[in-house]
Amino acid sequence: MEYLKNLDWLALADKLVMPICILVISLFVGIFLNGKLQDKLAERVQNDDESRVKDIFFHALRGLPISMCLIIGLYWIVNTSSYLPEGLVRIFSYLLFAVVVITLTRVVERTLSGFISWKLEASGATASSSLLHTIFKTLIYASSVLIILDEFNISIAPIITALGVGGMAVAFGVQETVANIFSGLHLIVTKQVQLNDFIKLSSGEEGRVTDINLRFTTITPAADGSTIVIPNKNIAGAVITNFSRPRDDVGIVIPIGVGYESDLDLVERVTLEVAKDVQRRFDEYDPNDPESKLHPAVLYQEFGESSINFWAVLHASVYTKQLKIKHEFIKEITRRYREEGINIPFPIRTILMPEENIEKVSITKKKG
Repeated sequence: MEYLKNLDWLALADKLVMPICILVISLFVGIFLNGKLQDKLAERVQNDDESRVKDIFFHALRGLPISMCLIIGLYWIVNTSSYLPEGLVRIFSYLLFAVVVITLTRVVERTLSGFISWKLEASGATASSSLLHTIFKTLIYASSVLIILDEFNISIAPIITALGVGGMAVAFGVQETVANIFSGLHLIVTKQVQLNDFIKLSSGEEGRVTDINLRFTTITPAADGSTIVIPNKNIAGAVITNFSRPRDDVGIVIPIGVGYESDLDLVERVTLEVAKDVQRRFDEYDPNDPESKLHPAVLYQEFGESSINFWAVLHASVYTKQLKIKHEFIKEITRRYREEGINIPFPIRTILMPEENIEKVSITKKKG
């Protein structure tokens, strides 16, 4: 209490006036600049790539003017105050440097996160964005900590060595997980497989891609709606048939055989009529549109043992509709062929046997 009574409050207040004024001015300047930045963001309404890049960068700068103005004000106060001890000035300088590095690191992290989200949205793999953000945030902020430690004259070589050795040990321990993570990143970046694509793997799994993350890819078969979870490294090493690339529509090839006595022109006309009617009723097909890529076709292939074989080629606008279209076509084409008298023959084989073999068969039957 005696110390407080003897303290020269007027002198202390006189010393604090200038620092307080500097802080207030710095704060108002930062708020003013940040408001201008917000107005700039509100004006941007274009959706082209150049505008999107600028939007990402300006969003990353939000709040930066206020932080930097306050840091500049504090740095000015610390380095112009003659009554502060030299050791305290050095400590404040180190702390301000650390704040500057962390602030700039935050801008870099926001910018990279924005670019990652943009690219993932374009590829349809938005489900993986949070995991990618976590990885990049960890790497970026770890780098900023190493920079700060180096400025504080703390040797970072042992830390990097320890991290390297520890990272190798962890990598060997979770080798399967690491392989899946890098395979997932490869799938996301190369866009070989995207959400809602219908794929078939060389291992037999088939269905619609419902989720892609850094470890697993989930697909849903079209028939039963169950869920198949596949490690990313299995997908990266498999031969993939993507039914959604480059277009969503898929061809449906149905082999048919008719008797040799059939009028092939009639067969072709009836088959096309049925195919167009089924596609019109169960898909988005307009038979009067000459530009449509979904027109069915009939392609005669060969003279078979008991029939003339051909392919009825139908189309489905999306992969999920092919089973229903094929089902309805087979029912309808069977009914129409019966109405038109077109025969779908059974396989028939004529076996010729020598007479002595026929007599042996007859004797054997009589004995039995």
